[in-house]
Amino acid sequence: MSQLVNRAVFDIRGLEIIRRISAITFGIFLFALSILNSYASESDWMQYGGHEGGGRYSALTQINKENVHKLEVAWTFKTGHLDRVPEQLSFLKHLVGFQVTPIILPNDVGGHLVLCTPFNEVIAIDPETGEQRWFYNPKIDLRPFAGRFNCRGLAQWRDPDADPNQVCAHSLFLATSDKRLIALDAASGAPCPKFGNEGIVDVIPFIRSIEPTNQIVAMQLKSPPAVVNGVVVIGGTGNKFKDASSVNGAVRGFDAKSGEFLWAFDTLVRDEDTPGSLPYTVGGANVWTTMSVDSKRDLVFVPTASAAPNFYGALRPGDNRYANSVLAIKASTGELAWHYQTIHHDIWDWDLPTHPMLVDITTEEGKTPIVIQLGKTGMVYTFHRDTGDPYFEIEERPVPTDGILGDQLSPTQPFPVKPPPLVRQGITPDDAWGVTRYEREACRKIIAGSRYGGMFTPMSTKGTVMYPQVGGGANWGGGAFDPERNILVVPVSQVPFYVRLIPADQVDKAKAKDPRAGNPMGPPGLIKGTDYGLEQKAVLSPLFSPCTAPPWSLMVAVDMIKGDILWKTPFGKIDKLSPLPIGFEWGTPFAGGAITTAGGVVFIGATADERFRAFDVSTGKKLLEIKAPTSAMASPMTYMANGKQYVVIATGGHMWNYPKGISDEIIAYALPEN
Repeated sequence: MSQLVNRAVFDIRGLEIIRRISAITFGIFLFALSILNSYASESDWMQYGGHEGGGRYSALTQINKENVHKLEVAWTFKTGHLDRVPEQLSFLKHLVGFQVTPIILPNDVGGHLVLCTPFNEVIAIDPETGEQRWFYNPKIDLRPFAGRFNCRGLAQWRDPDADPNQVCAHSLFLATSDKRLIALDAASGAPCPKFGNEGIVDVIPFIRSIEPTNQIVAMQLKSPPAVVNGVVVIGGTGNKFKDASSVNGAVRGFDAKSGEFLWAFDTLVRDEDTPGSLPYTVGGANVWTTMSVDSKRDLVFVPTASAAPNFYGALRPGDNRYANSVLAIKASTGELAWHYQTIHHDIWDWDLPTHPMLVDITTEEGKTPIVIQLGKTGMVYTFHRDTGDPYFEIEERPVPTDGILGDQLSPTQPFPVKPPPLVRQGITPDDAWGVTRYEREACRKIIAGSRYGGMFTPMSTKGTVMYPQVGGGANWGGGAFDPERNILVVPVSQVPFYVRLIPADQVDKAKAKDPRAGNPMGPPGLIKGTDYGLEQKAVLSPLFSPCTAPPWSLMVAVDMIKGDILWKTPFGKIDKLSPLPIGFEWGTPFAGGAITTAGGVVFIGATADERFRAFDVSTGKKLLEIKAPTSAMASPMTYMANGKQYVVIATGGHMWNYPKGISDEIIAYALPEN
């Protein structure tokens, strides 16, 4: 479109017309042209979420719902990161999560497709052939930290004041597992000499400036930074299961040119004169997932986790303000513009797992800029972007408060009136399911022998069955929003989960030394600083199927005009996980998100069944199902290169959800040549 307009501008007859229009009209024309060119640039995947708002939408239409079934492999690329692990650390190969979403760079800095490996290596690839162009290795410390390695993506930024030919006029930003912030020249991959110390900022001193810091070794940076108006913003992750004073969850801003530290926002209230204030022995409320950006408003939108520890709140009384919240923070100053807390005094590990989606709802009255925040509860929270006021009504409803002695739970919790929950909520023994009567009865006994009930049923020493669980409804893969059709698409999980708080003197001290202890599916572990230990596991039948009826994973679409569910469809076949190769589409464990396109297509991998899929965004009809080398537990992206549209996804398996298929392969799909 922009090319046609440009040709018209420089056409002789076009020039004659332009000479005759007024200066005001011409100004309006140029403004409209700039908008068109800007929109065209958003057709390519420039940021982790597609664009800075994170809507995961592409305006490309070459691949559409009429021809998507013709997709074939255009090229593949192996990063080789699994082969570069030292022999003495070979066990690390099973501790990686290859969940990266690549981004595309502008043509004037090479047009590279760039990505990071789980060990924070950065690779630039030719977007048409899949051939490597350059490689950067930060040589991270490979100690196991929290027991896993991951790098979900990079961020890019163009310095508006720099000469385009200057080194690092266009930069890439990488946050590493060993707590460094690195800036690279986007064209060459060379470290930016004026950023920090030869391209590197050591984040550890800034983490140490805010207590608590006793789990700083286990802390990692896994998600791409957010960059807004020359400020790079990072969060971090720690292991809040095991320590009541897990490392602080502060969000930090750095100057994108120099790496200078600018500000920190402590995500827990520390002012003793402020209601809900907490001591500096309480940590967490961190931002382990991605953030989103609104440059026009100078805002970075931050989704926070629960305060520490995850399932016991007696040491952190009150609502724990700023935990489990959407924070709109001024990027230039670090000041809070507004916030909304989605879970008060969280004891269910229902942190906000994915970036707030900044989108425009289009009606006959015009466009309304909103924020969509997805949650593990399966609820969809919506807010006006400028004020934080709910877009669809959210009401406080009474919930149980009879938890562990000494833990003062909130008497109410926020429930969106619209959209309805994307997953089933709450469980009773009557919900027990199994293929055989033996399984059903076994599942019934498990549920009946635990504490059960509505979604906000408190933790207990008896053991509590959670439904939904700590890994879903929605998780870090998040959703995708189609602005043309006002449709939100979200992959969700609905598998019951069991959590038990155990008096510390009843925990096996030897087993508690296992690195997996206290983590999901590991043995019971101690929660440092409390009188309790912790056990977590999925609620499974003796034959290892979930104890509730399928589907266990779904794709769900929401009409964001009406706030109604538009369609649902099961997501994932069980043949790769079942003892028998039965291809029932009952849903599988998944890790990753979807994208939407103007062609009316939803693309997604994510499932533990070695398949890549496409759906009709309007109806949920499956349009494509391609066998992949292993499970693509990442979020895809799409771009145009030399007139051809590609869809790219990392196929790396998953250390927990699909460990038998750990790989290092990137696959690009495209339509066949005519």
